[in-house]
Amino acid sequence: TLLGGLSFAIFIRDIIPPEADEIKDIRFEDHDRYLIHPTIVYISCQIALLVYMMKYAMQRNRVLKYVKSIEFINKFLSKIPDEKIHEKTNGKLDAVFNNGAFAVPGAVEDLPTDALRSIYETNLFGYHEVIRQVIPIMRAQGKGKILNCSSVLGFVAIPWRGAYNSTKFALEGLTDTLRIEMRNTNINVILIEPGPIGTKIRENSIPHFERWVDWENSPRKKQYETGLIKRLYQPKNKPDAFELPVSAVTKVVMKALESHRPKPRYYVTIPTHFMGVLRRILSTRSLDWFISRL
Repeated sequence: TLLGGLSFAIFIRDIIPPEADEIKDIRFEDHDRYLIHPTIVYISCQIALLVYMMKYAMQRNRVLKYVKSIEFINKFLSKIPDEKIHEKTNGKLDAVFNNGAFAVPGAVEDLPTDALRSIYETNLFGYHEVIRQVIPIMRAQGKGKILNCSSVLGFVAIPWRGAYNSTKFALEGLTDTLRIEMRNTNINVILIEPGPIGTKIRENSIPHFERWVDWENSPRKKQYETGLIKRLYQPKNKPDAFELPVSAVTKVVMKALESHRPKPRYYVTIPTHFMGVLRRILSTRSLDWFISRL
Protein backbone atom coordinates (compact mmCIF):
# COMPACT_ATOMS: atom_id res chain seq x y z
CA THR A 1 0.00 0.00 0.00
CA LEU A 2 1.14 3.53 -0.75
CA LEU A 3 0.28 5.95 2.02
CA GLY A 4 1.06 9.65 2.01
CA GLY A 5 1.57 12.61 4.29
CA LEU A 6 3.97 13.81 6.95
CA SER A 7 0.98 13.99 9.30
CA PHE A 8 1.04 10.25 9.80
CA ALA A 9 3.14 8.79 12.56
CA ILE A 10 3.92 5.36 11.20
CA PHE A 11 7.21 3.52 11.48
CA ILE A 12 9.00 1.79 8.66
CA ARG A 13 10.56 -1.61 8.62
CA ASP A 14 13.04 -3.18 6.25
CA ILE A 15 14.08 -1.99 2.81
CA ILE A 16 14.81 1.44 1.39
CA PRO A 17 15.36 1.30 -2.39
CA PRO A 18 18.91 2.10 -3.56
CA GLU A 19 17.69 5.30 -5.30
CA ALA A 20 16.88 6.89 -1.94
CA ASP A 21 20.22 8.63 -1.55
CA GLU A 22 18.60 11.85 -0.23
CA ILE A 23 16.99 10.11 2.71
CA LYS A 24 17.19 11.55 6.21
CA ASP A 25 15.66 10.44 9.50
CA ILE A 26 12.47 11.96 10.93
CA ARG A 27 10.96 11.26 14.33
CA PHE A 28 7.34 10.24 14.76
CA GLU A 29 5.39 8.61 17.57
CA ASP A 30 4.62 4.92 17.34
CA HIS A 31 1.24 3.91 15.96
CA ASP A 32 2.35 0.39 15.08
CA ARG A 33 -0.70 -1.11 16.78
CA TYR A 34 -2.87 0.22 13.97
CA LEU A 35 -0.92 -1.48 11.19
CA ILE A 36 -2.12 -4.63 9.47
CA HIS A 37 0.82 -4.82 7.05
CA PRO A 38 3.61 -3.54 9.30
CA THR A 39 6.42 -3.04 6.79
CA ILE A 40 6.44 0.54 5.54
CA VAL A 41 8.76 2.63 3.45
CA TYR A 42 7.99 6.32 3.96
CA ILE A 43 8.54 8.67 1.05
CA SER A 44 7.58 12.29 0.55
CA CYS A 45 8.09 14.82 -2.19
CA GLN A 46 7.31 18.42 -2.89
CA ILE A 47 4.40 17.44 -5.11
CA ALA A 48 2.97 14.51 -3.17
CA LEU A 49 3.82 12.59 -0.01
CA LEU A 50 3.80 8.81 -0.16
CA VAL A 51 4.34 5.75 1.93
CA TYR A 52 4.92 2.35 0.46
CA MET A 53 3.60 -0.34 2.83
CA MET A 54 5.00 -3.77 2.06
CA LYS A 55 2.77 -6.84 2.45
CA TYR A 56 4.73 -8.85 4.96
CA ALA A 57 5.52 -8.64 8.67
CA MET A 58 8.94 -8.05 10.21
CA GLN A 59 10.04 -8.46 13.80
CA ARG A 60 11.24 -4.98 14.75
CA ASN A 61 10.82 -1.31 13.89
CA ARG A 62 13.23 1.07 12.24
CA VAL A 63 13.09 4.86 11.85
CA LEU A 64 11.04 6.80 9.34
CA LYS A 65 12.76 8.04 6.24
CA TYR A 66 12.12 11.11 4.14
CA VAL A 67 13.06 12.05 0.58
CA LYS A 68 12.11 14.93 -1.73
CA SER A 69 11.69 14.13 -5.41
CA ILE A 70 8.85 13.30 -7.78
CA GLU A 71 11.50 11.58 -9.90
CA PHE A 72 12.19 9.31 -6.93
CA ILE A 73 8.51 8.40 -6.73
CA ASN A 74 8.47 7.58 -10.43
CA LYS A 75 11.52 5.37 -9.99
CA PHE A 76 10.05 3.75 -6.91
CA LEU A 77 6.75 2.92 -8.60
CA SER A 78 8.67 1.52 -11.55
CA LYS A 79 10.45 -0.82 -9.14
CA ILE A 80 7.24 -2.60 -8.11
CA PRO A 81 7.76 -5.39 -10.70
CA ASP A 82 11.41 -5.67 -9.61
CA GLU A 83 12.37 -9.14 -8.37
CA LYS A 84 13.30 -8.04 -4.83
CA ILE A 85 10.11 -6.06 -4.26
CA HIS A 86 8.06 -8.71 -6.08
CA GLU A 87 9.25 -11.26 -3.54
CA LYS A 88 8.00 -9.09 -0.67
CA THR A 89 4.72 -7.92 -2.21
CA ASN A 90 3.75 -10.68 -4.64
CA GLY A 91 3.97 -7.93 -7.26
CA LYS A 92 0.81 -6.22 -6.02
CA LEU A 93 -0.10 -2.70 -4.95
CA ASP A 94 -3.24 -2.93 -2.83
CA ALA A 95 -3.85 0.74 -2.10
CA VAL A 96 -2.60 4.30 -2.31
CA PHE A 97 -3.32 6.96 0.30
CA ASN A 98 -2.65 10.54 -0.82
CA ASN A 99 -2.15 12.91 2.10
CA GLY A 100 0.31 15.61 1.05
CA ALA A 101 -0.96 19.11 1.85
CA PHE A 102 -0.07 22.52 3.25
CA ALA A 103 -1.91 25.79 3.86
CA VAL A 104 -1.49 29.40 2.77
CA PRO A 105 -3.66 31.34 5.23
CA GLY A 106 -4.94 34.78 4.32
CA ALA A 107 -7.95 36.60 2.91
CA VAL A 108 -8.78 35.64 -0.68
CA GLU A 109 -8.28 39.21 -1.89
CA ASP A 110 -4.74 39.21 -0.48
CA LEU A 111 -3.62 35.94 -2.08
CA PRO A 112 -1.49 36.32 -5.22
CA THR A 113 -2.40 33.92 -8.00
CA ASP A 114 1.07 32.38 -7.76
CA ALA A 115 0.28 31.41 -4.17
CA LEU A 116 -2.67 29.42 -5.45
CA ARG A 117 -0.53 27.82 -8.13
CA SER A 118 1.94 26.78 -5.46
CA ILE A 119 -0.60 25.17 -3.14
CA TYR A 120 -2.46 23.45 -5.98
CA GLU A 121 0.78 21.76 -7.08
CA THR A 122 0.90 19.90 -3.78
CA ASN A 123 -2.70 19.67 -2.62
CA LEU A 124 -4.27 18.64 -5.93
CA PHE A 125 -1.90 18.11 -8.86
CA GLY A 126 0.37 15.83 -6.81
CA TYR A 127 -2.59 13.61 -5.96
CA HIS A 128 -3.55 13.46 -9.65
CA GLU A 129 0.00 12.58 -10.66
CA VAL A 130 0.13 9.68 -8.21
CA ILE A 131 -3.36 8.45 -9.13
CA ARG A 132 -2.51 8.34 -12.83
CA GLN A 133 0.58 6.28 -12.10
CA VAL A 134 -1.06 3.71 -9.84
CA ILE A 135 -4.28 3.11 -11.77
CA PRO A 136 -2.53 1.08 -14.54
CA ILE A 137 -0.96 -1.12 -11.84
CA MET A 138 -4.35 -1.66 -10.18
CA ARG A 139 -6.05 -2.30 -13.52
CA ALA A 140 -3.48 -4.94 -14.38
CA GLN A 141 -3.97 -6.77 -11.09
CA GLY A 142 -7.76 -6.36 -11.19
CA LYS A 143 -8.28 -4.45 -7.95
CA GLY A 144 -7.06 -1.66 -5.69
CA LYS A 145 -8.02 1.18 -3.38
CA ILE A 146 -7.30 4.89 -3.82
CA LEU A 147 -7.73 6.94 -0.64
CA ASN A 148 -7.52 10.72 -0.85
CA CYS A 149 -7.21 12.76 2.32
CA SER A 150 -9.53 15.72 2.06
CA SER A 151 -10.85 17.68 5.03
CA VAL A 152 -13.98 19.06 6.64
CA LEU A 153 -12.85 22.13 4.66
CA GLY A 154 -13.51 20.16 1.50
CA PHE A 155 -17.25 20.57 1.93
CA VAL A 156 -17.59 23.65 4.17
CA ALA A 157 -15.46 26.80 3.88
CA ILE A 158 -14.13 28.98 6.68
CA PRO A 159 -12.69 32.50 6.39
CA TRP A 160 -8.94 33.09 5.93
CA ARG A 161 -8.44 29.59 4.52
CA GLY A 162 -9.49 30.27 0.93
CA ALA A 163 -6.44 28.70 -0.71
CA TYR A 164 -6.64 25.52 1.37
CA ASN A 165 -10.46 25.37 1.17
CA SER A 166 -10.39 25.59 -2.62
CA THR A 167 -7.82 22.81 -3.03
CA LYS A 168 -9.86 20.48 -0.85
CA PHE A 169 -13.12 21.35 -2.64
CA ALA A 170 -11.33 20.62 -5.93
CA LEU A 171 -9.97 17.35 -4.55
CA GLU A 172 -13.46 16.26 -3.53
CA GLY A 173 -14.76 16.98 -7.04
CA LEU A 174 -11.86 15.10 -8.62
CA THR A 175 -12.32 12.15 -6.25
CA ASP A 176 -16.10 11.99 -6.72
CA THR A 177 -15.63 11.98 -10.50
CA LEU A 178 -12.98 9.27 -10.35
CA ARG A 179 -15.16 7.14 -8.08
CA ILE A 180 -18.02 7.26 -10.60
CA GLU A 181 -15.66 6.54 -13.50
CA MET A 182 -14.26 3.50 -11.64
CA ARG A 183 -17.70 2.25 -10.70
CA ASN A 184 -17.53 -0.80 -13.00
CA THR A 185 -14.04 -1.80 -11.85
CA ASN A 186 -12.69 -3.30 -8.64
CA ILE A 187 -10.82 -0.07 -7.87
CA ASN A 188 -12.39 1.65 -4.87
CA VAL A 189 -12.02 5.44 -4.59
CA ILE A 190 -12.40 6.83 -1.06
CA LEU A 191 -12.34 10.21 0.67
CA ILE A 192 -10.96 10.63 4.20
CA GLU A 193 -12.32 13.85 5.73
CA PRO A 194 -10.64 14.84 9.01
CA GLY A 195 -11.46 17.85 11.16
CA PRO A 196 -8.94 19.23 13.68
CA ILE A 197 -6.00 16.83 13.99
CA GLY A 198 -2.88 17.34 16.09
CA THR A 199 -0.39 18.08 13.33
CA LYS A 200 1.93 21.00 12.56
CA ILE A 201 -0.03 22.25 9.57
CA ARG A 202 -0.66 25.62 11.23
CA GLU A 203 2.96 26.06 12.25
CA ASN A 204 4.13 24.92 8.81
CA SER A 205 1.84 27.43 7.10
CA ILE A 206 3.70 30.42 8.58
CA PRO A 207 6.51 30.51 5.95
CA HIS A 208 3.91 30.38 3.16
CA PHE A 209 1.91 33.16 4.80
CA GLU A 210 5.02 35.31 5.17
CA ARG A 211 6.05 34.66 1.59
CA TRP A 212 2.76 35.41 -0.10
CA VAL A 213 0.55 37.65 2.04
CA ASP A 214 1.33 41.36 2.44
CA TRP A 215 -1.06 41.69 5.35
CA GLU A 216 0.40 44.95 6.67
CA ASN A 217 -0.73 46.73 3.51
CA SER A 218 -4.07 44.96 3.36
CA PRO A 219 -7.37 46.80 3.94
CA ARG A 220 -7.97 43.99 6.45
CA LYS A 221 -4.87 44.79 8.52
CA LYS A 222 -6.80 45.18 11.78
CA GLN A 223 -8.60 41.90 11.21
CA TYR A 224 -5.25 40.18 10.68
CA GLU A 225 -3.87 41.70 13.90
CA THR A 226 -6.81 40.67 16.05
CA GLY A 227 -7.42 37.28 14.45
CA LEU A 228 -5.16 35.37 12.09
CA ILE A 229 -1.80 36.72 13.30
CA LYS A 230 -2.54 35.77 16.89
CA ARG A 231 -3.68 32.29 15.89
CA LEU A 232 -0.66 31.69 13.67
CA TYR A 233 2.06 32.92 15.99
CA GLN A 234 0.69 32.19 19.44
CA PRO A 235 2.38 29.10 20.92
CA LYS A 236 0.11 26.10 20.98
CA ASN A 237 0.19 24.84 24.56
CA LYS A 238 -2.85 22.57 24.38
CA PRO A 239 -4.98 20.84 21.74
CA ASP A 240 -7.67 22.81 19.95
CA ALA A 241 -11.30 22.10 20.78
CA PHE A 242 -12.32 18.62 19.57
CA GLU A 243 -8.80 18.00 18.24
CA LEU A 244 -7.78 14.35 17.91
CA PRO A 245 -4.32 12.80 17.53
CA VAL A 246 -3.09 11.58 14.15
CA SER A 247 -3.85 8.03 15.27
CA ALA A 248 -7.57 8.81 14.85
CA VAL A 249 -7.00 9.21 11.12
CA THR A 250 -4.72 6.18 11.00
CA LYS A 251 -7.48 4.02 12.48
CA VAL A 252 -9.99 5.20 9.87
CA VAL A 253 -7.51 4.62 7.05
CA MET A 254 -6.87 1.10 8.27
CA LYS A 255 -10.62 0.50 8.54
CA ALA A 256 -11.04 1.52 4.90
CA LEU A 257 -8.09 -0.64 3.86
CA GLU A 258 -9.47 -3.70 5.67
CA SER A 259 -13.04 -3.30 4.41
CA HIS A 260 -14.23 -5.46 1.52
CA ARG A 261 -16.76 -2.73 0.64
CA PRO A 262 -15.32 0.59 1.86
CA LYS A 263 -17.53 3.66 2.17
CA PRO A 264 -17.06 6.51 -0.32
CA ARG A 265 -16.46 8.91 2.60
CA TYR A 266 -15.08 8.60 6.12
CA TYR A 267 -15.58 11.49 8.55
CA VAL A 268 -13.00 11.95 11.32
CA THR A 269 -13.63 14.12 14.43
CA ILE A 270 -16.83 15.56 15.86
CA PRO A 271 -16.62 18.86 13.91
CA THR A 272 -16.62 16.96 10.61
CA HIS A 273 -19.75 15.02 11.56
CA PHE A 274 -21.38 18.18 12.91
CA MET A 275 -20.63 20.24 9.80
CA GLY A 276 -21.83 17.40 7.62
CA VAL A 277 -25.21 17.55 9.35
CA LEU A 278 -25.41 21.37 9.21
CA ARG A 279 -24.59 21.38 5.52
CA ARG A 280 -27.55 19.09 4.86
CA ILE A 281 -30.13 20.87 7.01
CA LEU A 282 -29.22 24.57 6.80
CA SER A 283 -29.61 26.96 3.92
CA THR A 284 -26.44 28.48 2.45
CA ARG A 285 -27.12 31.81 4.15
CA SER A 286 -27.75 30.15 7.51
CA LEU A 287 -24.57 28.07 7.26
CA ASP A 288 -22.58 31.19 6.29
CA TRP A 289 -23.99 33.00 9.33
CA PHE A 290 -23.03 30.12 11.63
CA ILE A 291 -19.48 29.73 10.26
CA SER A 292 -18.83 33.48 10.38
CA ARG A 293 -19.35 33.35 14.16
CA LEU A 294 -16.94 30.53 14.88
